[in-house]
Amino acid sequence: MREQELAEAADNELAQQELSWVNRSRFLQTLRELVSVRLAKFGLAVLGIAVIAAVFSPILALHDPIKINPRDSLQDPSAEYWLGADRLGRDQLARLIYGARVSLVIGGAGVGIAVVAGIVIGTISGWAGRWTDEILMRIMDALAAFPNIVFALVLVAITGGAMRNIILVIGLVFTPAVARLIRAQVLSVKERDYVIAAVALGASPVRIISSHLIPNSLAPVIVQASIAFGAAILLEASLSFLGVGVKPPTPTWGGMLRHAFEVVDQAPWLTFTPGITIFLVVLAFNFVGDALRDTLDPRLRGAR
Repeated sequence: MREQELAEAADNELAQQELSWVNRSRFLQTLRELVSVRLAKFGLAVLGIAVIAAVFSPILALHDPIKINPRDSLQDPSAEYWLGADRLGRDQLARLIYGARVSLVIGGAGVGIAVVAGIVIGTISGWAGRWTDEILMRIMDALAAFPNIVFALVLVAITGGAMRNIILVIGLVFTPAVARLIRAQVLSVKERDYVIAAVALGASPVRIISSHLIPNSLAPVIVQASIAFGAAILLEASLSFLGVGVKPPTPTWGGMLRHAFEVVDQAPWLTFTPGITIFLVVLAFNFVGDALRDTLDPRLRGAR
């Protein structure tokens, strides 16, 4: 009896090792296919630069991004101020570098909240069905009926422009899209033979959901999250540009663009760097998202 238990334990450990190896191999294969896409290479390079700027901003920035120097107001690009100085004499490059940290943190945290909430809501809706599905999806439809920027403006006006509030607002704005996507996947996956067999064998709903439904529904959610990340950065920049985002003196790309437009006739170059940066980062997330979609969906691999 003791020998049988030891043999079963050894078999289980071996199975776990094989599963871990298979998952690692799949991840490496997906990464190789992703890097082989030309536009994905560009997107990953841009995002890599943005992440480096965010992580090492205290080292890379040559000046304090919030220190006011009235004598250097609207300085042209020079050896001291590589991208010039704004109307308060603050270094444009330093604010651009520190702005990457704000944008990536807000975008990443907001999308993270949306993904977690969307997976929970979508999975419950797709698995439970009936009136639970109807109630949850009608709530999601009601939230999705508003344009993102209008919905976000209303919520920020109610909650205030603190960074924590903006993260929660962005999470709420993008939750309906994730919830509807995961619900559609769950409705498809739960009709497959291995799920029906698990139900017939008496597996608990929690085990079925955690072992079968969610793992087999994540691929499109990963793609959606990567594209939503870029949209979240654009939404945060729009809120800051409209004056309801993260409050000064915290540097944000949208806030930089807003202040630059106030003096565009005197220093037009100040609009270029934040505008181009927002454009490139959002474009990079879209390129990576498209490449992930083609890589994770076998039906699209031949068409790539």
